Amino acid sequence: MRILLCALMLLVTPIGGQAQSYPVRPVRIIVPFLPGGAVDMIARVLAQRLTEQLGQQVIVENRAGASGAIGSDAVAKAAPDGYTLLVQSSTLLINPLMVKSTPYEVQRDFTPITQLGSVPMIFVAPLNLPVVSLSEFIALARAKPKSLSFGAASLGSPGHIAMEAIRFEVKLEMQVVPYKGTAGVMNDLLGGHVSGTIDGLPAYLPHVKSGKLKALAVTTLQRVASLKDVPTVAESGIPGFDMVSWYGVWGPAKLPADLLRHLGTETAKAIRSPQALERLGDQGFEPTGTTPDHFAAYVAAEIGKYTRLVKDAKIAVDGN
Repeated sequence: MRILLCALMLLVTPIGGQAQSYPVRPVRIIVPFLPGGAVDMIARVLAQRLTEQLGQQVIVENRAGASGAIGSDAVAKAAPDGYTLLVQSSTLLINPLMVKSTPYEVQRDFTPITQLGSVPMIFVAPLNLPVVSLSEFIALARAKPKSLSFGAASLGSPGHIAMEAIRFEVKLEMQVVPYKGTAGVMNDLLGGHVSGTIDGLPAYLPHVKSGKLKALAVTTLQRVASLKDVPTVAESGIPGFDMVSWYGVWGPAKLPADLLRHLGTETAKAIRSPQALERLGDQGFEPTGTTPDHFAAYVAAEIGKYTRLVKDAKIAVDGN
């Protein structure tokens, strides 16, 4: 009997003990975009807090390409041991709906850990564009079909989907120019080479505040405290429009249950910390820090929402 009991304990202990000993080496957070965007910014704040909480270095690694699919797929193929995590936006969900060659399936290949939070998105334009509001932008696009260009930080990004939703609602004809991240579209906006973009507020707020770019609208139902004079999309002629850019942490599929609970607790604690709010709060970031189960349910609902939007707006990219 004693031998049988010892054998059973050996079978159970590694599963229950993983979270207790984790981490014993550095942890990687993969950001599947170039540095400089909202995903990267939030991931670095999270990594700093986790480093302090876990007592091991948490490193952010940028792996850009294929609208976030390359870095995301690297996490999907990693060992489910908690040492390779993904910080992504809803782009993770949208890519498979738009590009058949996307190498992963969200609900099969990833374990949702926590929803970190959300930020308002902002519609910005270069100084050389002769408009000062979204309603004027729409009027110009209607007067000159296909003459204006929209820069997408990545195809299937929250900003890209928000712009497609606006185009669908007001029937605009515009050229979509895809980039490999926020930095590329931002440089072209500052140079006046693209007509506008929609992206997370944190990346663009400094350039708006300094007068280098024009803020035409925010995508939330309510105005943003840091930009009280900037109207909402709803106020600009599209009633009820309300979209945010949200962010989450995922691991590979089949993360052990105890490790998943531990990671969910620690990431939620990190993103809700006063230090994280001090870094991100002024830029409109609203922390969430949900449990893994709540995040999984949210992801399922969002997939349904984006599936309907992509179908109704007939959004397509190469590969469909």
